[in-house]
Order: sequence, then C-alpha cells, then structure tokens
Amino acid sequence: MIPQFNFKVTELEDANTISLTYGLDLKNKRIVRKIDDIEAMEQAIFKILSTERQAHVIYDDSYGVELERFIGKDIDFIKSDVERTISEALLADDRILSITNFTINDLVKDSLHIEFEVNTVYGNISMKSEVNV
Repeated sequence: MIPQFNFKVTELEDANTISLTYGLDLKNKRIVRKIDDIEAMEQAIFKILSTERQAHVIYDDSYGVELERFIGKDIDFIKSDVERTISEALLADDRILSITNFTINDLVKDSLHIEFEVNTVYGNISMKSEVNV
C-alpha cells in the first residue's frame, strides 16, 4: 500500500523582513536572549562593519566591509572613499534602505570621527565611530 500524504500550503513571511536572531553579549562572549527588529538591525550593522569582506569562508562574498585596504593609505584618500565603502557593505543587506547624513571629522592626527544614519525597514539607526588610521 502506498501512503497518501496531504500537504497544506501556507503563506510564509517574506524572508527578507524576518529579523529574529540571537542577541550577543560581546563583553562576556555569550548569547543572552533573542532580539528582533531595530535591535537585531543594530547588531547586524555592527557585525557587517566588524567583518572584513572575503576574509572568512563562512560568509559569502557580499558580506562584510573592505576596510583593510585603507591601511597605510593617505588620510585624504580614506576620507574620500570610506563613505562609499561603508555604504556598499551595509546596502548588501536588503533590510537597509539607505545611508544618510554621513560626516567625517578629523579628531587627531591619526583618527577620524565618522557619523552616519542607517535607514532600515524597522526605523533609523544613528551610528558613531572613532577610527584610527
């Protein structure tokens, strides 16, 4: 006798808008709880900007940012290209709609203060970072 199966087709939520993930406690190197929406996006942005593109085989070629190429480069070159580099890295995530209000300021001889706003499907996230160059 051949078994008969009844399949129920259900609508699945668009995979591009699902953001439920594990929340990381970076200080204690632990997963502490599940996070969703804007908090998950903040973590995703942090992870993208902390991962050098094409340095880890676990990620595909579009994940991460190419910041190592700035090592040893002139500060003017870095200032002229860092916005494009960060925007390209973040816009690979289809939950991120745009990068706006990008500003770069010299703090000291070897560091830059970078600020920008990430517009996501869950809301806007303000980012600030001091980068040693």
